Amino acid sequence: MKTWNDCVAFHGHECGGLTIGYKASLYAIELLKLEFSDDEQVVCIAENDACGIDAIQVMLGCSIGKGNLLFHMRGKSAYSFYNRKTGESVRLVLKPKPEGITREESFSYYQSLQPKEMFDVKEAIISLPEKARLFDSYTCECCGETAGANWIRLAGGKKLCLDCYETYDRFDV
Repeated sequence: MKTWNDCVAFHGHECGGLTIGYKASLYAIELLKLEFSDDEQVVCIAENDACGIDAIQVMLGCSIGKGNLLFHMRGKSAYSFYNRKTGESVRLVLKPKPEGITREESFSYYQSLQPKEMFDVKEAIISLPEKARLFDSYTCECCGETAGANWIRLAGGKKLCLDCYETYDRFDV
């Protein structure tokens, strides 16, 4: 199993945010009986893109490239974890920290807590996403760059990437 030092080495420094992701990972491992995900057995939907994400990648093997790290940006320190083998899931929401503490004090505070003291355990509000799909690729007939089929639009009989395609919306002018 990976360690705190592995997370620090990957992230580049120790901080409160990394601690949050590390302890969320440990708690998810405990609650869902998770192991490191070499494919998509474990899924994490993060509601932020802060430092803790690096610890989740290291500890659980969730990554954008594998398709098992997804972002549902809400600006919350909340993480939903899914175990594809068992179908179980959990949403961990960070409890408020004491007000008025410095960054350094925040790091020490989070380091001193057990995961169950840090997070409220809730039901995952998003259903387990399907496994990542593979898409055919097409060449944009405007810029010549290749894009996946899901990101190609037809306009004037031409296949265009999202950068070259001009949206039509009479309400957002």
